[in-house]
Amino acid sequence: MEPAEPKAPAAEIATLFDELDDTAVVPVLFASDDALQADRDAICVRLQAAAEQALEQWLLAHQREPTQGRLEGYRLLALQRQGARGDPSFNACRESCRELIYHCNISIVDSQSSPTHLRFAAMVCRHLLLFISGKLQNSGLGEFCCAARPLRTQEAQ
Repeated sequence: MEPAEPKAPAAEIATLFDELDDTAVVPVLFASDDALQADRDAICVRLQAAAEQALEQWLLAHQREPTQGRLEGYRLLALQRQGARGDPSFNACRESCRELIYHCNISIVDSQSSPTHLRFAAMVCRHLLLFISGKLQNSGLGEFCCAARPLRTQEAQ
C-alpha cells in the first residue's frame, strides 16, 4: 500500500513547526539551569506536547485521525506507531520519541542532572520537529537515514 501524499502546503507546515520550535524548544535551550530545575515538570509536558502535535500533523496530513490511545503509557509512542503504519520509513523517528521520553523522565527523577537532560530532551524534540516537517515536504526522507540529504539535494539543484 502506497502512503498517501500530504495535503498541507509546505509554507503552512514550516510555519507550524517553527512555532512549535519557538514555544517549546528554544526557551529550554536558552534558559538558566535554575529556571530549568524550577520548572522541569512543565517543560517536559511542553516538549512532549510539541512532539505529539508534530505527529498529529503527520497523521492529519495523511487523512488519518490521531489516536488518543497510549503505548507503554505514552501517547507519543502510540502516535508514532500509528504514523508508521503504511510508511515504514517513518519508523526512523521511533527511537527519537523514546529518547525524548527518557530524558524527560530522568530530569524529573534526578533533579541534579535535570538541566542537562532537559536540554537533551529539547534537542531531541527539535530533531523530531525537523524530521517530521521534512518528511511532510519530501516523503522519501528517512528511507535510508534521517539526514536531510533529499532536501539538501533538491536545494542544490
